[in-house]
Amino acid sequence: MTQTAQIAIIGTGFSGLGMAIKLKEAGFNDFVILEQSDDIGGTWHENHYPGCACDVQSALYSFSFEQNPNWTRMFAPQPEIKAYLRHCAEKYGLLEHIQLNTHVAGARWNDKTGAWTIETCDSPKLWAYMQTNNLKPGDVLDRSDKTLPRFRKLHAQVLVSGMGGLSTPAYPDIKGMDTFTGTSFHSQNWDHDYDFRGKRVAVIGTGASAIQFVPEIAKDAAHLDLYQRTPPWIMPKPDREIRPLERMMFRKVPQTLNAFRQSIYWTLEARVLGFVGNPRILKIGELQARRHIRSQIKDKELRKKVTPDFHFGCKRVLISNNYYPALDQDHVDVLTDGIREVKGNTIVDSNGTERQVDCIVYGTGFKAQEPIPRGMIYGRGGQDLLDAWREGAEAYKGTTVAGFPNFFMLMGPNTGLGHSSMVYMIESQVQYVLDALKKMQHRGWKTVEVREDAVSQYNASIHAKLGDSVWQTGCKSWYVNENGKNTTLWPGFTWQFRQQTKRFDAEQYVCEAAGVMEQGGEPALAG
Repeated sequence: MTQTAQIAIIGTGFSGLGMAIKLKEAGFNDFVILEQSDDIGGTWHENHYPGCACDVQSALYSFSFEQNPNWTRMFAPQPEIKAYLRHCAEKYGLLEHIQLNTHVAGARWNDKTGAWTIETCDSPKLWAYMQTNNLKPGDVLDRSDKTLPRFRKLHAQVLVSGMGGLSTPAYPDIKGMDTFTGTSFHSQNWDHDYDFRGKRVAVIGTGASAIQFVPEIAKDAAHLDLYQRTPPWIMPKPDREIRPLERMMFRKVPQTLNAFRQSIYWTLEARVLGFVGNPRILKIGELQARRHIRSQIKDKELRKKVTPDFHFGCKRVLISNNYYPALDQDHVDVLTDGIREVKGNTIVDSNGTERQVDCIVYGTGFKAQEPIPRGMIYGRGGQDLLDAWREGAEAYKGTTVAGFPNFFMLMGPNTGLGHSSMVYMIESQVQYVLDALKKMQHRGWKTVEVREDAVSQYNASIHAKLGDSVWQTGCKSWYVNENGKNTTLWPGFTWQFRQQTKRFDAEQYVCEAAGVMEQGGEPALAG
């Protein structure tokens, strides 16, 4: 079965829904939204572990055009965020465009047709196949295997990726982990049927997800071993209930909600001065983080274990009020010796000490350096996007890649933030893509493709700014790839990124209209 659409969007999180809403408002109605899960919400549907919540104030972590006066807390829990996204999809008439349980197996650019051919299949059938063959998300499929689920084709002129950079779970490379005889799962694939009461549990990883679910596990587990490679800097979480009177005021007088949102925005923006301006400013944050450790942990040896030895801000700064108290309990051990192997129902550390466990929970994050899996996006000449990025992911304004016509990424390389709301960045990119589509329609362009020199010059300027940032001070983080290249973060104020993306700069693109090649909107000169 073959389907056609003018525009195909991958994902129903903030990126995919935000793009779709603005498409409809601009009069683009021939689009489909492909979602591999059985419900909308993107990462806020996929991640549902205990304690899952936003780590940016929800008044800002929401669309500017659809502000929500009904958040119950400063930092909304996962169910509220997912419900908000469903509300947006319903209010703006997106449900008819969404295809659930639709896995995108691959998308290939066709020079002859000037369009993308996207192969999809039924997600539940594919996941059953992957379980049978012991495959994990992101693993390359053997397309010659006749037991694979049947694939369908979709032809689209434009492809928009709304998958985000943190969508493919990362697992540690530990000998024997696949032979563990107990229960194991990644935090994104939480097993809510598993009963932690009376169990010995091992958690591997101490990132943003782990600091949220570890306190919840510690409430029930008989014993908890937390395997920590590098402790994060953690600040107090300024969370509280938003009182009913406040919510009523936000509903009755929307200007008060917008003012509240703006106050949060500018407070968070000020942090950039320390991250990329004067790192000495971050000493204030480090002192607060050290005070947080002392106030919440009595055990002096444990204090040493959880105190980082790298610059404050070099890795993602986390926020929590209950993580440290959870660790400072008699039935919780923080282990720093590293893991040699998993053997049977035991974990063997680097010293040879064996610890028996009933369950392993992987809080090891996502493949941030591979925001799009290998074998998924093929551009001109059949080039895999990850091959184009073999020295590190890069894009023009985090949105377009040379050699990949009519392909736009939301939350692409160097659009991530260490200080504020990604929804602000998403809205900026959506405006850029929308302007590109309007110009394609108005000027009759069949394809637009960013010039390679434009990508190179743009990324040179990005990395020149990153070179003086706190993120390049030597710690090992998912912000930076194995070559020391920061492919993740935006090195500046978010309003600066919005200025850069407020219009589609066609002069940096090669545009083709019905057989006529144009450059920057002008007919290309004949050679």
